[in-house]
Amino acid sequence: MTTATDPMTDPAVPQAAAPQYAVPAAQLPPPSADSAAVPAPSGSAEEQRGFAISSLVLGLVSIVAGFTFVVPVAGLVLGILALKREPSARTMAIWGVALNAVMLAGALVAGLAAAAFGLFLLPFVPLAFV
Repeated sequence: MTTATDPMTDPAVPQAAAPQYAVPAAQLPPPSADSAAVPAPSGSAEEQRGFAISSLVLGLVSIVAGFTFVVPVAGLVLGILALKREPSARTMAIWGVALNAVMLAGALVAGLAAAAFGLFLLPFVPLAFV
């Protein structure tokens, strides 16, 4: 009966050495005492898309919750701010403004239609209690 040995731990099996890559000292940056205390620069393009992403998300949410008037207005304001502040996210900001503007206009038209229909039926209210 033979026992199975693990080739990774068996000293009889030759192991391939990991390649060693040396970096010349001239290419290494000089060590700094306060390098850990310096924050990363905050001007990257991915960090500058918050308003545009929020506007786009609120534009998509306003398709479902457009009747609240708050969601499309907030998305519209964020989209306009994103157009001014975030040139790298212009496409998302435009989509957010468009979606929110269409949903806000639709909610206003539906609200005005409901108010007009209610005013039209107002003379007939006394007949409902007879």
